[in-house]
Amino acid sequence: MSIDEGLQAYIQETTELLDQAEDTLLSLEENPTDEALINELFRAVHTIKGASGLFGYDDVVAFTHEAESVMGQVREGKLAICSDLLSLFLKCRDHIGTLVQHALSGEAELDADTQATGKVLMDELCVYLGREASPTPASSDAAATASEEAAAPESDQVESDTWHISLRFGPDVLRNGMDPLSFFRYLETVGDIVNLTTLDDAMPVAEDMDAESCYLGFEIDLRSDTDKETIEGVFEFVQDDCEIHILSPNTSVAQYARLIEELPEENLRIGEILTLSGALTARELKEALDVQTAIEHQEGEGDEAQAVPPLGEVVVAQQVVAPKVVEAALEKQQNVKQAKSLDSQAVRVNAGKLEDLINLVGELVIASAHSQVMALQTTSSGMLESVENMSRLVEEIRDNALGLRMVQIGETFNRYRRVVRELSKEVGKDIELSISGGDTELDKTVVERITDPLMHLVRNSIDHGIESPEVRAANGKPAKSTISLNAFHESGSIIIEVIDDGGGLPRDVILAKAIERGLASADQTLTDQEVFHLIFEPGFSTAEKVTNISGRGVGMDVVRKNIDALRGLIEVTSTPGVETKFSIRLPLTLAIIDGFQVRVGDSTYIIPLAMVEECTELEAASSRETDGSNYINLRGELLPFVKLGEMFSLGQSSTQNTTHATHRDNIVVVQFGSQRAGLVVDELLGEYQTVIKPLGDVFQHLKGFSGATILGSGEVAMIVDVPGLIEQVAHFSSVNPGNDKHKERSASLH
Repeated sequence: MSIDEGLQAYIQETTELLDQAEDTLLSLEENPTDEALINELFRAVHTIKGASGLFGYDDVVAFTHEAESVMGQVREGKLAICSDLLSLFLKCRDHIGTLVQHALSGEAELDADTQATGKVLMDELCVYLGREASPTPASSDAAATASEEAAAPESDQVESDTWHISLRFGPDVLRNGMDPLSFFRYLETVGDIVNLTTLDDAMPVAEDMDAESCYLGFEIDLRSDTDKETIEGVFEFVQDDCEIHILSPNTSVAQYARLIEELPEENLRIGEILTLSGALTARELKEALDVQTAIEHQEGEGDEAQAVPPLGEVVVAQQVVAPKVVEAALEKQQNVKQAKSLDSQAVRVNAGKLEDLINLVGELVIASAHSQVMALQTTSSGMLESVENMSRLVEEIRDNALGLRMVQIGETFNRYRRVVRELSKEVGKDIELSISGGDTELDKTVVERITDPLMHLVRNSIDHGIESPEVRAANGKPAKSTISLNAFHESGSIIIEVIDDGGGLPRDVILAKAIERGLASADQTLTDQEVFHLIFEPGFSTAEKVTNISGRGVGMDVVRKNIDALRGLIEVTSTPGVETKFSIRLPLTLAIIDGFQVRVGDSTYIIPLAMVEECTELEAASSRETDGSNYINLRGELLPFVKLGEMFSLGQSSTQNTTHATHRDNIVVVQFGSQRAGLVVDELLGEYQTVIKPLGDVFQHLKGFSGATILGSGEVAMIVDVPGLIEQVAHFSSVNPGNDKHKERSASLH
């Protein structure tokens, strides 16, 4: 891997780990004692520190080490997660991100603001570490560790540094010239013997005793900060003549578990993991393997042959490793296997290359359609079959290529957890964010472009939608309020909802402000939906005062502008004193869709297939035109329809002119959300894979179209804007003076 590739991997990994750290911290606020979350946070920060050290980013390493030290205190149970500590960790997470960006910029010195922020955070971290002043940037890990130990209570030090040595001297130790007492003196050079108990259970009766044999055993508690290998080295000369078991106390099991977690993500065997972490010495590993080998050689020797136990069971049975340490090693091994499995299944692809692939697939779809048109002009059955097979494969390629750009929206939703947490504290409100449908997938481009609109809606709900605690209490509502982010699929679209359980939108206030600004007149009759949509007008605001969050009349117009750019719609519903709901309806993809091809006049149009419910003939006897509105009786249901030919000012086609006596219009029933309507066309041409081409600036004024596509014949066909047409039909019906006579019209149709 080149340096550039390695740096790119560092940037991507660090970004992901910082996002993961933020999500974990926000989750810890709800579950402050969750050990899995605490370990996940520690690992994320530790990995950032290690990766930064590889590239020599000393500022990142120095600060991250201090944050990691405090997180280590949390892991050991010496610190409890609280709101203040979480806020500090979140600030540290942001500062680490700033330091990473500075390191990548190549600048030699940190700017004054960054240095000041780092100094403040360092001082806060030192309070938790028991220091009076923050360390210098050049402080080493060893110095930091020593300071941590000095800050720990004495009782903790004794307990965490106490090793237990179970020693049974062999009978020939004295004959070989070894003095047991000398080993104890040597042992005191690597630590302090806290307790020594002499065991004489192997001592025979006096008449059977051999004066040159050793029968003693010892149980020793040693306080030391050394490792297991060093302690075992004290007894190097008598290892063959005695039995030695070196065990750490229960408090050190967690230390071994941490060492195991911090091992490289490599495929290691259990013995290697335990040895690398220091829980098992090389001699102990060899002895355990010898036990396994001896049992293996016994296999097949009769019915009572013993199965070979796993290495972990052997070392636990030999009392050289605690069971919890073996469990940690097994978990590490399993996690590595899962990570390797996921790595082998995933490949990181540059976003630009993926975009190029989608564009090429689009051109392939157009070329395939052209091949179909040309094949239909021949009489070769082989050619037709070949083109049909190719079209099927192109369709599969299209679906798979589009699937590469589909991402879950849950990651986007999670970004607002911190926004809600911090802004709610700023405005003095207790607000909880509820997320559902986070696994709903849609196009990556759509996800990226919906982020800002959602941010504006969430901030608006925090500032305007949710009442103050005093108002909620007076209205008998719970002190804790909720903002919900929901996502789900419906009719070939994705619905994203932003709901708050606040006081609702003040309809009268909005209408009065609109009349004051000339956006509406006093004699107009507007529906609730039309009144609520006035908040999306540029500069519109009902806020009595401007805050840091909202109130300037900017933001909501940006929401509608961005959603319009995504060919989406936003609906607003509000119940006074109960809730306000913003429902955003978006297309799943902006690239290629399945379309339904129709002809109107001499022109061809595409209707998104996901919105087509059914097609039927339009019979004059079943339709009526009343007060300028068209309706059809569709199996007893009153369905409004619009004639595309009249709407688009198209004349009759040449085909229709020659066969006018026998011509029957067709009606395509479409649905968008909860609304249905009919589109009257001259001819149904069938399904068509549609590559969406955006309309240029010259054609932005055109109404009723959401884009264009190129047909197999090379002609350009417009894509019908079904949501816009349905909204236009519904609006016309709702404001039509004859709308109150719907029931009478429905009865006459029967």
